[in-house]
Order: sequence, then C-alpha cells, then structure tokens
Amino acid sequence: MMRTRKILLIVLLSGTVIFSLFSQNGRHEKSGFISVEGQNLVTPEGEVFLMKGINLGNWLNPEGYMFLFQDVNSYRLIDQALKEMVGPDFVNQFWRKFQENYITQDDIRYIRQTGMNSIRVPFHYKLFTYEDFMGNNNPNRGFELLDNVIRWCKEEGVYVVLDMHAAPGGQTGDNIDDSYGYPWLFESPKSQELFCSIWKRIAKHYADEPTVLGYDLLNEPIAHFFDNKDELNNYLEPLYMKVTEAIREVDKNHIVIWGGAQWNTNFSVFQNPKFDDKMMYECHTYWTDTTQAAIQHFLDFREKTNLPMYMGETGENTDEWIEGFRRLLERNRMGWHFWPYKKMAKSSCMVALKEPENWSVIVEYTKKDRSSFTKIRENRPNQDTVRKALDELIENCKFTRCSKNEGYIKALGMKP
Repeated sequence: MMRTRKILLIVLLSGTVIFSLFSQNGRHEKSGFISVEGQNLVTPEGEVFLMKGINLGNWLNPEGYMFLFQDVNSYRLIDQALKEMVGPDFVNQFWRKFQENYITQDDIRYIRQTGMNSIRVPFHYKLFTYEDFMGNNNPNRGFELLDNVIRWCKEEGVYVVLDMHAAPGGQTGDNIDDSYGYPWLFESPKSQELFCSIWKRIAKHYADEPTVLGYDLLNEPIAHFFDNKDELNNYLEPLYMKVTEAIREVDKNHIVIWGGAQWNTNFSVFQNPKFDDKMMYECHTYWTDTTQAAIQHFLDFREKTNLPMYMGETGENTDEWIEGFRRLLERNRMGWHFWPYKKMAKSSCMVALKEPENWSVIVEYTKKDRSSFTKIRENRPNQDTVRKALDELIENCKFTRCSKNEGYIKALGMKP
C-alpha cells in the first residue's frame, strides 16, 4: 500500500512538472508583454494586436513648422532665435514649462477616450545626457518625463513606443534630427557608442514595464539627399545589430523596431531579419496615393521576412486622405501611428493650440537677416511682446485650451 502511494505521488509530481514546463514554454504565456508571432503582434492573452495611435511629436524634440516657423526648423535653431530675442534665462524657463504643459495626463486620457490603443513618443537623445537641451542638462530628465507619460498610459491601458527621433551625431541629416545637415552618426564611433549606451540605459530602466511596447531605435535614418547614401546605408543594419545586442544585455522583454533607410522607406538594406526573436520593422510615407500600390513594397518585405511591419508615421494631409489611407492600412493588417497629435495649426492634427497674440512678431523675426550681431540688434523685436507671446503659448498648449479637430479624428476611425 505504501509503495502504491509512492508511485502515485511520483506520477502526480511528474505530471505537475510536465504541466509547469508546458505552461512556461506555451505559445501564449501571460508575461504581460506584447510579443511577435510571424507577421503579427500578439497580446499576453494571445490576441492579434494592431497598433492604432498617434505621435506625440514636438513635445520632446521641437520642430519649427509646428510653431509656424520656416527655415528655423529644428530645436537648435528655434532655441537660438528665441534666445536672441529674450535671453537664455527666460527661454530655458519657457522650455521647462513647455515640457510640463504640452503633454499632460489630460492628453493621454483623451487619446484613450477616442479609442486609440497606443502612442509613439519621439524624443531627443540629449534628454539622457549632460548636454544643454530645453532648459536642462540633467541626464535623467528623459526618465522624469517618460516615466510620467508611461504611468498615465498604464492607467489608461495605452501602449507606448519609445522613438529616438534625434540621435547623437544625427541619423537623418535634416532638421528633424536636430543635426548639422549630415548623418554623422554613421561615421562617428563616439556617437555610436553614446547611442548604444543611451538605449541600454533606457532598456534597463523599462525592462520590466509591459506598458512599453517597444524601442524604435532610429527615426528616418539617412535622408535621400546624399550622394554617398548607398555607402551610408551599409552602416545601418550593423548599427541596429550592435544596439540590439546592447539592449539584450539588460532587457529581453521588449520588441526592437528597425526603421528603413531613406525616411523609413528603403528595406533592401536589411539582410538579417532573424537577428532577434523580438523584432519588427517600421515604415513611413507621406503625400502618396491611397491605393494598394502605395504600400505594396512594404507588404512584400513583410511577407519575405515573416515579421511585423507597421506605419510609424503618416498624415499631414486632408481628412479625406487620412481616412482613405487609414482604411488601406487596416485592410492590409498594418498598424499605424499618424502624425501628429498636437500643433499650432487648424488641421492635420488631433488637437490644435491657438496661436498666441503677436506670435507673428516672433515668426517674422525668424525670417529676417540674423547673420551678424549688428543684424540681430537691428531686427530684434520688443522683448516684452515676445515674452508675453511665449507665456501665452504655454497656456494655450494645455489640453483644456486646445480645440479638437473632429474631422481628423473621425477620419482616423475614432470618436472625437
């Protein structure tokens, strides 16, 4: 009898071990993290997840056109022009207030209320260094700001893609990466080392946070302008591999997202689609047709690699185009984050902030000759007028002061 009981106990324990092993290696273990299965993203519950969301552009990497500027079109140039008008102390304070008010919990709550399930957060690498940026030189400033938005998203059930929009040395070579007109990142070992170390810090910080869907490693690398773009393209995948390896030293949970060359459109540069078991690709396109041909080359690459491909940026068009292109993406099971959530404009965004009184004075100054200190002194506008306009901008960018673009939101298939 005793022997029988021992045998029964062994059988039961063996069954428990086998069941435990099966559960650990099962297809849909509830780890809490979005995972990759073939061409799909999958929730912890085993359901296919299609990203439908918006980009928080301009918040942590200001772009000139969203302030109605033209040639003064990157953070560095905007900052320089503002400091010429009212000095560094006032401008540094302005930027700190801007960061605190441009995106708040009210914004995230509203994004979720419309029906969106995710956001993409573009950020500047300097938020994680001692370099001066937006009124700070604190290497943890990025974590302070991202921790807040991720916490708000966690409360609302919204996933977050973290996007390094401006990398050390510049990855694009244009205004959007706040660089010096060339993608120096790919020719600078020092910049690449900093790039990898920042992503490793970010990955370590968020390694156990399932609200973060993934890491968008580089935004729109290597613009098409450069005669040596083919040579530069050869450096892209090796750099992605290098930074992915650095991330995996501290974080094996999150998806890494590789964007194509030439504004996230050229995927012929990739030869190692199975380099990591939690990776996907990201494409961008603007001002194209809303026909199947507009995205077919992206779909062909998805089929070839059997990995997810999503539209990380698109938009800046009429409501009719927005709806047509969004429907095209969804028919082809391609997730999307349209651009942008908020800006100083009356259309092509979810919410618009009102232009401050006398903002045109600031805009006009940015168009004038500022090539010498003499010209700066001659053309500088009244300082009180500029300060008042900047203070008003801080108030106007708050969600409660913004207006909703209902047509745009409906075109995205959401509820205003």
